[in-house]
Amino acid sequence: MKMIKDERLKIQNLKNIRIAYIIQTAGILAILGYDLVTKGFDEMMDNPLWFVFMISTIVSAYLSMSISADHESTKKNPKKSLWISIAVLSLITAIFVLVVSLTDGINMGLMIGGIIFICGIAPIIYLYYLRLKRDEDITEE
Repeated sequence: MKMIKDERLKIQNLKNIRIAYIIQTAGILAILGYDLVTKGFDEMMDNPLWFVFMISTIVSAYLSMSISADHESTKKNPKKSLWISIAVLSLITAIFVLVVSLTDGINMGLMIGGIIFICGIAPIIYLYYLRLKRDEDITEE
């Protein structure tokens, strides 16, 4: 297959891929919605499409982060943004730990809080890495 060299065709190809992704996601959501209505939440989560949907959503979010990190202004200090993000994540985690601990016990609260913290720290560190990489690329030029 030949590589596309015309910029207009590249853009049109990307638009076509985006439309196909939207249609695919809508189909997956329709099937999962049907499973939710007919079989319940637990059966819906047992469907392999749930796993495909979650992985594709996570990959899409990480790819969007790489584009948004390149698009944001260069005046931001990556370390300052990292520490602010960690502080906000810690506050949100502490609130969840407190609320869950009051209803389900301290062990469940710490477990839920730990999961939230780990799931939140991964994109924060990835975004910090992207900002550092962008700053290194700017200083090299």
